[in-house]
Amino acid sequence: MSITLQISEAVQKGRAKIVKELVEQAINEGVPAADILNQGMLAAMDIVGEKFKNNEVYVPEMLVAARAMNTGMELLKPHLVEAGIESIGKVALGTVAGDLHDIGKNLVRLMLEGKGIEVVDLGIDVPAEKFLEAHLEQGVNLIALSALLTTTMGEMKKVIDLFEEKGLRDKVQFMVGGAPITQAFADSIGAEHYSADAASAADAAKKVLLGA
Repeated sequence: MSITLQISEAVQKGRAKIVKELVEQAINEGVPAADILNQGMLAAMDIVGEKFKNNEVYVPEMLVAARAMNTGMELLKPHLVEAGIESIGKVALGTVAGDLHDIGKNLVRLMLEGKGIEVVDLGIDVPAEKFLEAHLEQGVNLIALSALLTTTMGEMKKVIDLFEEKGLRDKVQFMVGGAPITQAFADSIGAEHYSADAASAADAAKKVLLGA
């Protein structure tokens, strides 16, 4: 079994210590950083994400796999930079103002990172202006908004309205999600994308960033 396949299997099983050892070994053996990333870690997270969508694994397994991947990524990052390998794009992510829930948001972040996407995590209770800043200062053109409370759903519209007000609406795409959010609600506030779960959100974000 190739070492990248071993890395993939270890990530899927959430064996962080083994992932670290195998990534070190692969680097020492001269395996290209891109192969370790794509064939090892990102391939593993694709499999985990698919299983999650099919209810074959659940949130705990997904978190453990993502943590194992992040352990490997810490070692791999300098080699990716050296090889000139960049992320496929950048997403700003945050739970809207008035909402302090972060489990769903964190899960989406892990799945986005598992697709090779750079995430600007704005945290929880994020006012509309912070999302605007992420676009203006960091060049983020895909913004993911999370809400778990019906009382904070309206904040999503405030974010989109602010971009409209500033004449920047056509520069940005919005993705919304969270327990009370539906496709109908996303349509009503003018958000381009709605995702029912973290794995679907990551798939959709990858398509948007690659222009598919």
